[in-house]
Amino acid sequence: MKSFLLAPLLVTSTVAFSPAARSLAGVSSQQRSSLSMLPTNSNDEDRSFYPFPTTNTESSLSTSRLSAKPPKSNEEVSDGSADLRQLLGVKGASETTDIWKIRLQLTKPVTWIPLAWGVMCGAAASGNYHWIWNPLDPSGSDVMLGLEDTLKGFVGIILAAPFLTGYTQTINDWYDRDIDAINEPNRPIPSGRISEGEVIFQIWFLLLGGWGIAYGLDAWAGHDFPTVLALSVFGSFISYIYSAPPLKLKQNGWAGNYALGCSYISLPWWCGQAIFGELDRPVYFILPILYSIAGLGIAIVNDFKSVEGDRQMGLDSLPVAFGIDNAAKICAGSVTFTQLGVAIYLYSIGETTYAAILMGLLLPQIYFQATLLLPDPVANDVKYQAQSQPFFVFGLLASAICIGHHDFSV
Repeated sequence: MKSFLLAPLLVTSTVAFSPAARSLAGVSSQQRSSLSMLPTNSNDEDRSFYPFPTTNTESSLSTSRLSAKPPKSNEEVSDGSADLRQLLGVKGASETTDIWKIRLQLTKPVTWIPLAWGVMCGAAASGNYHWIWNPLDPSGSDVMLGLEDTLKGFVGIILAAPFLTGYTQTINDWYDRDIDAINEPNRPIPSGRISEGEVIFQIWFLLLGGWGIAYGLDAWAGHDFPTVLALSVFGSFISYIYSAPPLKLKQNGWAGNYALGCSYISLPWWCGQAIFGELDRPVYFILPILYSIAGLGIAIVNDFKSVEGDRQMGLDSLPVAFGIDNAAKICAGSVTFTQLGVAIYLYSIGETTYAAILMGLLLPQIYFQATLLLPDPVANDVKYQAQSQPFFVFGLLASAICIGHHDFSV
C-alpha cells in the first residue's frame, strides 16, 4: 500500500525564516593563504575570494557598526539554555571558541526543521512513499521497500537541511555581516570568532557537497533528467542572489520574502516529490507555489524584530516600507487567503474531508492573528509564531497527503 510515514513530532521553529549576518576585520595573512586554491577576482588589492569578497579594507561605516553595543536581546540568557541556543544558532546563545560548534551555529540548525518537513510533504504528495509497517493494512507492508524509502527520504532531508540550508544561512550571514553587527553583534563573524577563510571554505563545502548528494539521489531514483540536482542548483542560485549584491533580493520586501517562502516550502516539496515520484502535473507546481505566498507572510513576522537595523542599512523590508501595522495586515492576509484558496481547490476536486480539515486548521491561525499579531506584532512575534505555525505546517502536510491519494484520472 502506498502511503506516507508521518513524522511523530514537529518541533515548531519560531525563527525558521530569519536570516543572519556579520562582518570581520583583522584577519591574518596566514589565515588568508589557506584559501589560495580558491578562485579569486583580478583585483589583488582587494584580495577577494570570488564570488565572496573579503573585508580586509573596512570602511569607517563598517568599523563603527562592528563596535556597536549589543542590544539586550542578544545577551546570553541565564536560564541554562545558552549552550543549546548556541548550537541551534538563535539569540541568547553562549559564546564558544570551539570551531566545530561555531561552524554548526553558522548553519542555524533551528532553520532546518521547515526544510525537513517540506521534503516529507513532497514525499506524501508523490503518493509513492511506502511504510516499513502499515498499521492500517499490515498485509500491504513491504519491509525492504519501506526501509529503502526511509533511507532515501533521510538522505533527501540531509541534502535540503544541513547542506543546502546550511549553505544558505552561512552565505547570508557572510553578506549580512554589517546588519548583524547592529542586530546580533555577538554572532561568530562580527565577534571575530571565525576567520574569513574558514567561512568561505564552509560555503563551498556545503554547496558542492549538496550538489553531489543531489546527483546521487537522481541516480538512486533512476531519473533520466537530474531533477533533484536541477532543483538544488536553482535553489542555491536563489539563495545567492537573495543575500549577495548586486541583486540582493532581501533589500526588497516583496522579492526577498517570497524567495524565502519558495525556498522553505516549494523547493523542498518538489525535491521530496521528485525523489519518490514525478512532477508531471500542473497542480504539483501550483500548490507549493501558493503555499509559498503564505510563506511570504510568515517571513514578514521575522522582519518586525529587525526593523531598526533594516532601516539603518537601507533594506526595504515590508515593515520599513509600509509601517509595522500595515505589514502585519499583509502578513495575516497572505497566510489566511492562501490557505483558504487551497481549501476551496480541494473542495472543488471532491476532497471535502481534506478541505474541512484544512479549514479547521485555519481557524486557530485567524484567532492568533486577531489576538497576537495584529494588536502588537513586535512584542508578540515569537509568541504568535509558536502558537500559530503548528496549525499551518500540519495543514501543509494534510494538503500534500490529499494530493498524493487523489485519483486525477477520474
